[in-house]
Amino acid sequence: MFSDFFSISSDIIHQLCMIFGYYALFKKSGRKGWYALIPGVRDYQLAVTAEHEEEGKTFFILSACSFVCNLIFVYYDEGSAMWIVFGSAYFALSLSSFFYSIRIYMAYCDLYRRHRRWTVLWALFAPFVSLLWGYNKNFQPSHMAFDAEGSKAAAVSGATVDTIGEGLTVNLTDRTVIDFFRKKALLKDIHLSIPTGHMVLLLGGSGAGKTTFLNALTGYEKANAEVLLNGNNVYTNYESMKYDLGFVPQQDLMRDGDTVNMTLNDAAGLRLPKNIPFKERRERINGMLDKFGLHSVRNSLVEKLSGGQRKRLSIAMEFVSNPTLFILDEPDSGLDGIVARKLFESLRSIADEGKIVIVITHTPDRVIDLFDDVIVLAKDTGRTGRLAFYGSINESFEFFGKKSMEEILLSINQMDEGGEGRSEEFIGKYSMKISEQAV
Repeated sequence: MFSDFFSISSDIIHQLCMIFGYYALFKKSGRKGWYALIPGVRDYQLAVTAEHEEEGKTFFILSACSFVCNLIFVYYDEGSAMWIVFGSAYFALSLSSFFYSIRIYMAYCDLYRRHRRWTVLWALFAPFVSLLWGYNKNFQPSHMAFDAEGSKAAAVSGATVDTIGEGLTVNLTDRTVIDFFRKKALLKDIHLSIPTGHMVLLLGGSGAGKTTFLNALTGYEKANAEVLLNGNNVYTNYESMKYDLGFVPQQDLMRDGDTVNMTLNDAAGLRLPKNIPFKERRERINGMLDKFGLHSVRNSLVEKLSGGQRKRLSIAMEFVSNPTLFILDEPDSGLDGIVARKLFESLRSIADEGKIVIVITHTPDRVIDLFDDVIVLAKDTGRTGRLAFYGSINESFEFFGKKSMEEILLSINQMDEGGEGRSEEFIGKYSMKISEQAV
């Protein structure tokens, strides 16, 4: 009985030390202290604080699975087949989670600028080490970590743009998700209007929210936003407006065994209203063949097409519905300079017909003369996608003090990505600019 009492008391002391120690560590790093109350969650948050979130997620999943296996295998008779299966699973999962905890502790040592020898003490005596680091003023993190909803990022502009009758108007407050017990802001404070007839470059580094922004525009992933196309709300009138939105993904969705004509016919069946007359549907398909230079290969198999022809067919598939807003994600991927140039000239002609064309490309400078405007997205200190600039190409060069889009991208990329790490500067500068214009 005494041994049972001692064991229970040890467990209680262990948990209390963990709670108070982790609470102090989280407060030092600018995180919410209540995370320390929940086993598993606190170790995940420890990883997030040390900027090793993926390791924290894996550790949490492994720990949860090992806990479940432990609960199950104790109910089977010792030596039985199921006892061996779940016991082995418990051992393997526990060992894996232990190795991930080591990686988290090593990252935490780096955060506190302490020698990694401390990792051994963390692994053996985590409750007591957390108390020491949490309450000793000699142990301080090298930088603070902030929750997405409370990050010390550039202030929001508080401004909105007026609706334009012919064009795209976007007033996006934020786009958030719940990810592993915390709210993350993927996008915030994006307000702009694009007139019809404009071809716009969407520029931003990895993780800046380009794809999330495009998904918000098309209603694929709705944000806390108002998106108006020619005065009509895309979110509330999506069923009637979906044919007016075109999106060409980076990877094509064509079947190699189909002909070009069959591919366009299937696309028309999906992209055009069901009640459209057969004659008009056939005229639309023929129009796409002519417009994108595919008439000579209309009976060829998709697998026999060149890279440029496949790209033009991908674009034709989406443009068959004659959308007003046309979005393309890296349409020049894998194409050489001459072929890519011709492709972008085709997009320029589409914009000149009174459409809005928004393009992501990793090589914008070779075709920058074809664009009217540029949208620059960048990550703030909370790793949220923000609007760092929107305006004409020449204005962007003046705003950033650069001579090319590549230089602009380098200026907003983080230093660990090979950039200048000035994203917060330009986000704040542009936010102030549009705030002043709104007054």
